Amino acid sequence: MSRLLDLLEEERRKLNQLGEASLKQAIPLSDNPGVQEQSRRVDELVSRVSETKKKHSRVIR
Repeated sequence: MSRLLDLLEEERRKLNQLGEASLKQAIPLSDNPGVQEQSRRVDELVSRVSETKKKHSRVIR
């Protein structure tokens, strides 16, 4: 789980960097395919973390 959280944090960092660069270039985030792709990666990882937490809580109970 720790590895998954580390990966999520790294991907969020990348998303923030891409977003900042896009805004500095006056490109709307919704028009930037790189930002959109990275956002999908982060969403996928958030989903995986959530599912892992659910599974873990079921095992503990």
